[in-house]
Amino acid sequence: MMENAEKQPPYAQFLGIRVTHISPERVTAEIVARPEFNNRHGIMHGGAIMSFADNLGGTATTANLKPGQTTATIESKTNFFAGIPIGDTATAECIPLHRGAKTMVWQTKITRSDGRLAAIVTQTQIVLEPRGK
Repeated sequence: MMENAEKQPPYAQFLGIRVTHISPERVTAEIVARPEFNNRHGIMHGGAIMSFADNLGGTATTANLKPGQTTATIESKTNFFAGIPIGDTATAECIPLHRGAKTMVWQTKITRSDGRLAAIVTQTQIVLEPRGK
């Protein structure tokens, strides 16, 4: 389902996510901390960071699906370590912790342009079978 993984949803486009690599083993991307993401303190809002990671986990899961299957996030946990200044470009790498038939667990590390770790997001995606099966 690589072609489905490569086609990003409108929300990813709205956020400005630029995917730089997609494979069943890894997804990488970057996002600019635009002024619209400002949390009032000159750094990227945590919800925008979580959205960035959630999209990558969904993309990674989609790259592993069989034809007709879909996915949805059923759990997500974020640890924040450093703020991402507005104007900075954050990069992310999403790797599998578990790729099962019913669920997949992904870990996304998000870093600032200076290399400092900003956040780690661990999420669980459910694998949904086509209706009627």
